Amino acid sequence: MTSFDEQQQPTMEQTENIKCTSCGGNTEYHPETRGLKCPFCGNEQAIEATYDQTVELDFTAAGDSRNHLWQEDTRVFQCQNCGAESVLQANVVADFCSFCGSSHISITEKDAGIQPGLLIPFQISQDQALDKFKEWIKGHFFAPTELKKTYRLHKISGAYLPYWTYDSQTYSHYVVRVGNYYYETVTHTVYEDGKARQVTEQVQKIRWHQESGNYEQFFDDVLIKASSTIEPKLLQKVQPFQLSSLTDYKLEYMSGFLAERYQTSLQQGFTEAQGMMKSGITSGIERKVAGDIVQVVNLSTEFTDITYKHILLPIWISSFHFNEKVYQFIVNGQTGKVSGNYPISVMKVVFLTISVLILLFIVYLFIDS
Repeated sequence: MTSFDEQQQPTMEQTENIKCTSCGGNTEYHPETRGLKCPFCGNEQAIEATYDQTVELDFTAAGDSRNHLWQEDTRVFQCQNCGAESVLQANVVADFCSFCGSSHISITEKDAGIQPGLLIPFQISQDQALDKFKEWIKGHFFAPTELKKTYRLHKISGAYLPYWTYDSQTYSHYVVRVGNYYYETVTHTVYEDGKARQVTEQVQKIRWHQESGNYEQFFDDVLIKASSTIEPKLLQKVQPFQLSSLTDYKLEYMSGFLAERYQTSLQQGFTEAQGMMKSGITSGIERKVAGDIVQVVNLSTEFTDITYKHILLPIWISSFHFNEKVYQFIVNGQTGKVSGNYPISVMKVVFLTISVLILLFIVYLFIDS
């Protein structure tokens, strides 16, 4: 029977304290209304969405400037089990890790780092995320039949994951190997039933030459994940996020949620972004150069006018227990898309394989008759 342990909800989620204007209680961000709601008196407060922080920040000046660091009244909590680091207000105590559920949490001496300028507020509520999960788990044919009746759902937590975006103008010098097809008429002898006959046919060949040139391309908002807590394959499956919904980072959006501290530094993120940009440059050169086959053999790229943004994207995180094993799943907090691990029924796989083989054998007999 499915259960949800509400009594083990981590106080780690109670990150920001925005007082209710009616009763003075702590309000929480409400994804369904996109505003604050008091759980005590039901009073709702609107949040004005602003877009002042959409400006790009100078990458080369990031190491020297302290204008964009997180406010001083924050602390970093680290999970000793999975390594996740969460940024919370100084007066908040973290009891559980929202990424793995561990209670082994400690305060670190790390500063919170660069404050996010933008975020996508949660648009999927906790109840909606749970409904999305139930639909997802029912839709897997290869999962054991008893899974849908006996899995035990763990606590679910809302977290903002850190990302970097990078802009850069690029100037590249390239050397390419270009191949063009041509055809030659070839005559050769074939033997059939002991008799020889001449066969003439067109044979495709390639004529190669080398070219060099220059190529320019501007890259806008190359998105790099700055978290290593969630399995990359799970996170990839719930993308994309609609970045057009990015709004200014505000404490109101954080009320009831947490923000993970980035684990990939600004410089490390740009190194990863350079790899993605170089891949795009290579594809662009291959499209630009005329030839049936274009192979880039040498590429030298200069990156200029580099800017960045630190943004937060919403994810619901949880796991479920089945046959003494734990399986993690996540829900995109903007779109509701679900991704996760789940057990596979060996019997169902074997049954399907045998059924396909039998069907193929019947088709073979029908064709051969």
